[in-house]
Amino acid sequence: MLATVLLEGFHAVKHALRFGADVHPLITTDLSAAISLAETHAPDLVEKFEAATEVDKAGFVLRVGRTHPTGVAGFAERPELPFDRNAPIVLLDNPRNLGNFGATIRVAAGLDAGGVISTGDVDPWHPNVLRGSAGLHFALPVARATTLDFDGELIAFDADGDLLAGPIPDNAVLAFGSERHGLSEEVRAKATRIVRLPMREKVSSYNLTTSVAMGLYHWVIHRAS
Repeated sequence: MLATVLLEGFHAVKHALRFGADVHPLITTDLSAAISLAETHAPDLVEKFEAATEVDKAGFVLRVGRTHPTGVAGFAERPELPFDRNAPIVLLDNPRNLGNFGATIRVAAGLDAGGVISTGDVDPWHPNVLRGSAGLHFALPVARATTLDFDGELIAFDADGDLLAGPIPDNAVLAFGSERHGLSEEVRAKATRIVRLPMREKVSSYNLTTSVAMGLYHWVIHRAS
């Protein structure tokens, strides 16, 4: 039986719907306002929001656990999506900040990565991670890593590596460590190469989401050239 997840806010619901989720129930504290949002920000989904159930604020909090500025929320089953080995998979090595974890999934979805996997004890489908992704968990596979043995290259990003240059293979796995502790020894040992991103002297590091965005963008621009 698939788990049901909470989608908090208009944009999370919007993205889930766009990528095939059956959002039920879809609730709102103000039906006319939700429809207006859809008309301006998601005209392709107006009919979906017209079918939302209007509830009072107390009923909303009872189901969602708190209020939301857009007054919109929904529930949907977690999808079982296949990993695309024709695009790099992002490996997050023991991520700790749930908001950054979610934002990384959002970036990976935007740059059409093959999926996001993670090591460590943080559930990649934790509500706070899902909140950070704005519902884009439904746009690509998101799961725990079951192995560190991959068919393609495992490219680990670290400030001590060689400067990233040249194309990234489509079937590569791109590993990023946590912002506090960096890459684990296990991932370092499994990596086929360790690379670094361009960075100005005296700047210590990038935010995790920024690093993932830069790595995937490097793949995109070299793939297109």
